[in-house]
Amino acid sequence: MDKTIIITGGAGFIGSHVVRLFATKYPEYRILNLDGLTYAGNLENLKDLEGLPNYTFIKGDIVEEDFINKLFAEQQPDAVIHLAAESHVDRSILDPLSFINTNIIGTVNLLNACRSIWKDNFDGKLFYHISTDEVYGSLGEEGLFVETTAYDPRSPYSASKASSDHLVRAYHHTYKLPVVLTNCSNNYGPNQFPEKLIPLAINNIKKMKAVPIYGKGENVRDWLYVGDHAEAIDRVFHKGSNGETYNIGGNNEWMNIDLIRLMCKFMDEKLDRSPGTSEGLIEFVKDRAGHDLRYAIDAGKIKEDLGWEPTVTFEEGLARTVDWYLSNQEWLENVLSGDYSKYYDQQYKDR
Repeated sequence: MDKTIIITGGAGFIGSHVVRLFATKYPEYRILNLDGLTYAGNLENLKDLEGLPNYTFIKGDIVEEDFINKLFAEQQPDAVIHLAAESHVDRSILDPLSFINTNIIGTVNLLNACRSIWKDNFDGKLFYHISTDEVYGSLGEEGLFVETTAYDPRSPYSASKASSDHLVRAYHHTYKLPVVLTNCSNNYGPNQFPEKLIPLAINNIKKMKAVPIYGKGENVRDWLYVGDHAEAIDRVFHKGSNGETYNIGGNNEWMNIDLIRLMCKFMDEKLDRSPGTSEGLIEFVKDRAGHDLRYAIDAGKIKEDLGWEPTVTFEEGLARTVDWYLSNQEWLENVLSGDYSKYYDQQYKDR
């Protein structure tokens, strides 16, 4: 194999799409999928990769320093694509410490392990850190986040990711560790855990349950189809410049209430319901603490420097996403019931 790449969080939503892309597109790479299989990590996302000679799943927690050091010493990775993170803002408000442990301590463990095995020989090596646009804080009605926007995180989640970003850059400047970073806008698509807005709404609409919307639904997000994000990660991994940061966005801002109304329209069509039926399920609830008003990415740098831009329109991506969830009800029910966790035991535990 030309390279050994550890992809952390590879059984999660975005991570599984990245693992699949790299394992199938680059058969000359040895892909090690490192995931702790917490609530959002689901090996059913990668059933189709089992048996590929260049793909291996490894169960483990990046917070466990001794485990990480031993793994890196044994596997001698040439690169790390670091996606493992606690990422749901609501959960971070309830349990900030879990986010600090995974997103900060876990990242430092990986950085230290890379330093240990690469020493001062960084030729062909790379630590690629995937982050979020939420580290930049909140925008007003105008303006866009650029790579030089000052950090202003507003939630325990975004503060923990901001800290990890700073640490990655510090290791680059202090120890000369080769790194790239990307900060991406909201992702959507197949395999997303149904606590997030779009899959939650799809599931509730299908079951004729209330669709909760924070406040008045006026919060604005920039949405990117997950397949486009995976392609951007591929581009940055292979062509990004050492020490650089690239913002990844969809050029696709939607107010939450408008997004949900569009989804209701799709769902009425897919489920042969009378127009307006699903929209009647919308329920406005008390706003989330510290809820940022607007995120929006200027993705000009990655387009100009690396030639990447999104290819999937929002209407096309949303239609694909709705179709996937409606066609994969067993996957959704397994996630909601917790039965997805049994898949690891069936496939791996006794090996």
